[in-house]
Amino acid sequence: MTAAEVTPYVVTAISAYGTAVLTRAGDQAADATVSLGREILERFTRRNRRRTELESAVRDVAEDPQDVDSQAALRGQLRRILEGDPELGDELAALLAQSGARVAATGERSVSVGQMSGGTVVTGDNNRIHG
Repeated sequence: MTAAEVTPYVVTAISAYGTAVLTRAGDQAADATVSLGREILERFTRRNRRRTELESAVRDVAEDPQDVDSQAALRGQLRRILEGDPELGDELAALLAQSGARVAATGERSVSVGQMSGGTVVTGDNNRIHG
């Protein structure tokens, strides 16, 4: 399990709850992906000795969830925690597999492909495909 794999779930939860994601209890009305992201972040905070750095990264993402630099800083915090706690990585991999959740790409020119056999994905302007 890598930080890159779990960051989209955490960012989704932060986008929905802001910094309250650090303390918010489960909400049955919450979207499954948001709930999963909250659960992932909760597991990181429970087992993390560097909680203040993680909370700071969460606050930065909450201020602007689309800011790629803030997301990268958060991903770096998650990576450091995972590197220091391999069991957490295994736990998160099992959680994701059990949930069956998938994160869809959103935003301008985003692409999300679960499985693709053949074909081409092209983004950008003025593309020409010949063939």
